[in-house]
Amino acid sequence: VFRQLLVFLPGLLAFLLLLGMALGVVAQAPKTFSVASPDGKTVVQVIVGAPGAGVAGAPATGGQLQWSVSRGGKVILAPSSLGMKFRGGELGFVKGVAVKKESVNQSIATLHYKKDSVRDHYNQLTVTAGTDGVIFRAYDDGVAYRFVTHRKDSLVVLSETADFNFPSDYMAWIPYINHGRPDIYSTSFESLYEHIPVSSFKKDTLAFLPVLVDAGVKVGILEADLEEYPGMFVGPGKGSATGLSGVQAPYPLEEKQGGHNQLQSLVVRRGDYIATTAGTRSFPWRVLVIADNDKELLDNDMVYRLASPSRVSDVSWIKPGKVAWDWWNDWNISHVDFRAGINTATYKYYIDFAAANRIPYILLDEGWADSKDIMNIVPEIDLAGIIEYGRQKNVGVWLWGGWLPLDQKIDEALGYYSRLGIKGFKIDFMDRDDQKLVQFYYRMSAAAARYHLMLDFHGAYKPTGLQRTFPNVVNFEGVRGMENAKWANDDFPGYDVTIPYIRMLSGPMDYTPGAMKNANKRNFRSVNAEPMSQGTRCHQLAMYVVYEAPFSMLADNPTNYMREKESVDFIAGVPEVWDQTVALDGKVGEWVAVARRKGTDWWVGAMGDWSERDVVVDLSFLPAGNYQMEVMKDGINADRDGTDYKKETVAVAAGTKVKVHLAPGGGWVAKLRPVR
Repeated sequence: VFRQLLVFLPGLLAFLLLLGMALGVVAQAPKTFSVASPDGKTVVQVIVGAPGAGVAGAPATGGQLQWSVSRGGKVILAPSSLGMKFRGGELGFVKGVAVKKESVNQSIATLHYKKDSVRDHYNQLTVTAGTDGVIFRAYDDGVAYRFVTHRKDSLVVLSETADFNFPSDYMAWIPYINHGRPDIYSTSFESLYEHIPVSSFKKDTLAFLPVLVDAGVKVGILEADLEEYPGMFVGPGKGSATGLSGVQAPYPLEEKQGGHNQLQSLVVRRGDYIATTAGTRSFPWRVLVIADNDKELLDNDMVYRLASPSRVSDVSWIKPGKVAWDWWNDWNISHVDFRAGINTATYKYYIDFAAANRIPYILLDEGWADSKDIMNIVPEIDLAGIIEYGRQKNVGVWLWGGWLPLDQKIDEALGYYSRLGIKGFKIDFMDRDDQKLVQFYYRMSAAAARYHLMLDFHGAYKPTGLQRTFPNVVNFEGVRGMENAKWANDDFPGYDVTIPYIRMLSGPMDYTPGAMKNANKRNFRSVNAEPMSQGTRCHQLAMYVVYEAPFSMLADNPTNYMREKESVDFIAGVPEVWDQTVALDGKVGEWVAVARRKGTDWWVGAMGDWSERDVVVDLSFLPAGNYQMEVMKDGINADRDGTDYKKETVAVAAGTKVKVHLAPGGGWVAKLRPVR
């Protein structure tokens, strides 16, 4: 019998193999490829044909993808699925897989950034099969991947798989969407962070990016080069209880005008797909920023590196700067002989203040035009007269606009106001990042560039590199900024020292600092018409150094600023763009210290949460030599009166370790000038 089995078995196996091939159930054995970062510490492993991988709702074909990431030999991202499902098919890597490796080491000259150049040093692995491919990059400070397709026809993208499975139940900082609206994908992208285990992610909601995970090293999840595609949220992990999974808003099929003052287009019905797009294209980068310690998060360039280069040939007219802003302070100027408000006299007063204090711009926020028709200027505003008055005093004028009225008359409005002499628009209330809204950002940015207009996107999703592609985009909100102090009593100081490590991974942010009424925790009240800030005066001043903001607002009113000339002089003297940034020290949610250089001068900013603390600012980043250091620091009674501060000038040398005391909600800021 045994001899008979030996004779029979090979034939049986051959028959089963042929049968399996005929039925299409035999998959190729998984193939594994890897690419390491230039320093060799981070390794990306790619599994082609991973069993069980695939887009939710699609059967595993054996041709799907997984990836994992290790740092210093420790797995920080467990095998996680990635893929896309199209109408009529999906990305497939079943056979004919080709692999290409390359290394790049170059420098990118930046514009309006936190440093004058960015090192772009990475190793790349490209996996292709037929018309589809995926590119993996490994940097010393992060990893990324993107899909590429080369198909003749357009694509309807039904869904994307982007899983982030962690090997343990790590703690994470989660900014849940603040929806409370019929459409869950409609959000203002400004929420506090909940510090929770990944497995505790709420099951009935989503979070917007960036999200930060503490995996022994810090891992930031974000995206870059978002174009012609919806932005990514994350929800509870589909592949792991200790993971997160990407989610995109379905494509809007039906909308109606509504929302705040009828400025928005509200989605009534969404489709069963997330995007319609060209068959030949590169899709957005999915990015993991990796930092061995917290402070490394304060100076990361992943989004800028991965963004598409500038599409604006002449950038000479783009001038970042500070702006005197009217809305936060409710136009509450006083000691004048006219009625303050949305009128010509008030804005001429703002221009006088800006001119006297080296502030290059003023902004007319909501109310200067009809909310439904941006071409209909209210009678109280002589816009041409305001612009001419500003021109005589070398102060430019910006206008606020709701995104829908602007989009409805995009060329008419931008053309008219550009000819009138406007320098830019602050655009508000998008509150979405589905494909149609992402298309709006690019359409508006390109149109504004044609008319030599700068843009500040408010009510916006986080930046994904648009500011590199269109340098006339000089700031974004996508943050729970100081405007919320008008109606909320949140833990602002704790949030203020969290966002530099998380939200700023994506790029600049329009937080709108500059309050002159500063309160401790006990005395703070939310007052809409006469708002105050939480924390100290120096906490506010430090924001102008710590926060990346090429277009930065002075939120308080000119009357208050005129009483605080010393603070205004310091704010006005802080640059908006920088030649170099150095992350000094800090801990997520507790405190932060950053140094930035412009020319030969340095500025250092430090901020803390509600805990009183003593920290050390190490000046070893300075070139050798002696320096004059002008300091604004919390006063001895700043814990009782947040406006209390002390200014002093001291001599220091490179390498000095400066002892800094931060009051509760405190701050410390200094300018260092070399002494020759």
